[in-house]
Amino acid sequence: MKTEIDIQKFSTRAFNIWDKTWLLLTCGNHETGDFNSMTVAWGSFGNMWNFPLALVVVRPTRYTYEFINKYDSFTLCAFPEEFRDQLNFLGTVSGRDREKIAESKLTPASSAIVSAPGFEEADLWIECKKMYWQDFDPKHFIIPEIESRYPNKDYHRMIFGKIVKVVADENKYAS
Repeated sequence: MKTEIDIQKFSTRAFNIWDKTWLLLTCGNHETGDFNSMTVAWGSFGNMWNFPLALVVVRPTRYTYEFINKYDSFTLCAFPEEFRDQLNFLGTVSGRDREKIAESKLTPASSAIVSAPGFEEADLWIECKKMYWQDFDPKHFIIPEIESRYPNKDYHRMIFGKIVKVVADENKYAS
């Protein structure tokens, strides 16, 4: 059962949710149908400028990059393990080429505050308003292994989102 969770009570194993569970990043406007989603495994939750923060990164080669730059909000959704195949599909197929969200059989739904949709099947739904972005600059990579992640020099854009609402399975995501 999903319910609104006070941001101060939102709790997750941060490394696990990004690296093992994955999140679905969605940007755009649900009402107009102009949105796209992609599975993300790199990001962070934290506190910046005294705001609760979700940090996401998107490469300029991804179709979602157009949406995250065009719109002022995004959502992050986590799903039960039974939806792993859909998340893998949404992370490997481009919305430029096909109707991947419809093909995934996931159900987009309106968010309470932001224009980007979340998904009915998600057990965690985080609504975020963009507050800062910056492109990665390889001159600032301190350890050489980072550059190996960019054989095509398609460095990510980092987007800080102020978390404005969290709806989740309380038993799984609240402390």
